[in-house]
Amino acid sequence: MESAIRWGILGAGGIAAIFTENLLAEGLPVQAVGARDGARARAFADRFGIPTAHQGYDALVADPEVDAIYVSTTHNFPAEHALLAIAAGKPVLVEKAFTVTAAEARRVADAARVAGVFAMEAMWTRFLPSTDFVRARIADGSIGEVRAVITDHSQQLNADPKGRLHNPDLAGGALLDLGVYNVSFALDLLGVPSETVARGSLTATGVDSEVSFILTHAGEARSDGHTTMLSAGPSRGVVIGTDGYLELDGAFYNWTTVRRYSGRQQLVETFEPDRTSRGMHFQALELQRCVREGLTESPRLTLDDSIAVMTVLDELRRQVGCVPVSYTHLRAHETDSYLVCRLLLE
Repeated sequence: MESAIRWGILGAGGIAAIFTENLLAEGLPVQAVGARDGARARAFADRFGIPTAHQGYDALVADPEVDAIYVSTTHNFPAEHALLAIAAGKPVLVEKAFTVTAAEARRVADAARVAGVFAMEAMWTRFLPSTDFVRARIADGSIGEVRAVITDHSQQLNADPKGRLHNPDLAGGALLDLGVYNVSFALDLLGVPSETVARGSLTATGVDSEVSFILTHAGEARSDGHTTMLSAGPSRGVVIGTDGYLELDGAFYNWTTVRRYSGRQQLVETFEPDRTSRGMHFQALELQRCVREGLTESPRLTLDDSIAVMTVLDELRRQVGCVPVSYTHLRAHETDSYLVCRLLLE
């Protein structure tokens, strides 16, 4: 029996803690953690019983005891850190949103393909049993032809104007943290859109705070999405077909309950999740499966899929008032163009 892949956690923030806790709860080994601050890496390792703590990311990706890297740094850095793992020849799972822009996503994808190294966005929703149920009921015709996907993702997040979510230089805003789920779910079920329409608002610091959108897909099917980081909402989802519909309990992107209704609005089937954890381990198992089979991309979430999601997010932000600006990374030699939000004062 093959041993499980040993994970290295790049970044020691909140989402890294959730991912690590989930992996350990499901019996998947976490070998090392790396952070810019060595003391922070050590505290994270001690908290979860991780064998090795590294100061700096170069040391983490070079660790011979680490088989795969999970990148969980703030939105302005995942592209750089994904490239670091790829250069080290380590399979990499990059926390959503995959990058800040589609151009960055293409850069990461090109590097992974040239190097022959597995890379995938950590969009855990695509690998959940509840999502599998939705796909199965679409595939077997239970709800007929899908005509609409409607999603809400509303959370009341940290309102501190000095915090990460409100900081343009850290690629803050609702879309990269929350709305990426709406977009990815819609594209997963309906494919790449031919038309994008968005309306939204910006914060005083210039990042997107609330966005509503309509995407038009093949056959004139549509997806409607709403996201905000200013207020809590139901965060539910609905998939409407010609012969019935599916309702996903909040949060729709989670390992959640799904109900199937007939065209006469009668409940005919319920998927009840048998949760053993939050469910973030399914994406880790997918990486492990693909690597063992010699794949460099997951057929369930290809690099082109992630590029398509980033392309839509680029357009949504453009329509609500986001503009491209450039800045220099903390590493003096690394300069790139990022799409971040600021108020259009002209």
